[in-house]
This record gives sequence, C-alpha cells and structure tokens, in this order.
Amino acid sequence: MSLEQRIIELESRQAFQDDTIAALNDVVVEQQRAIDRLQQQLAVLARRQEDLQGQFGISEDEAPPPHY
Repeated sequence: MSLEQRIIELESRQAFQDDTIAALNDVVVEQQRAIDRLQQQLAVLARRQEDLQGQFGISEDEAPPPHY
C-alpha cells in the first residue's frame, strides 16, 4: 500500500470517527437532559411526600400495622 493510500485510509477513518463521536455526544447530551428532568421530578415528589407526611402526622418511626 502506498503512502498516499495509507493517508487517504487514515483520513477516511478519522472522518468516520468524528461522525461517531458527534453522534455519541448527542446521545450523552440527551441522556443528561433526561436525568436532569427525572431528578427534578423526584425532588418534587419527595417534597410532596414530606408535605403529606406532615399533614397527616405520619412518622417514619411508626411501626407498620399488625397485618404486615
């Protein structure tokens, strides 16, 4: 294989790798956005649960009913 062919092959591989890296980066960015949304939803649910526990006077140390 000549030097010119090797350079063309390397440039082709680099272009393919650049495309792959860009696609993977897009996936990672979207996953991070999904994680951020889920964390926000979890925080809202945790606050809502704390509010309900305070509203009904439920204690975490309270033993479960006998049928458990």
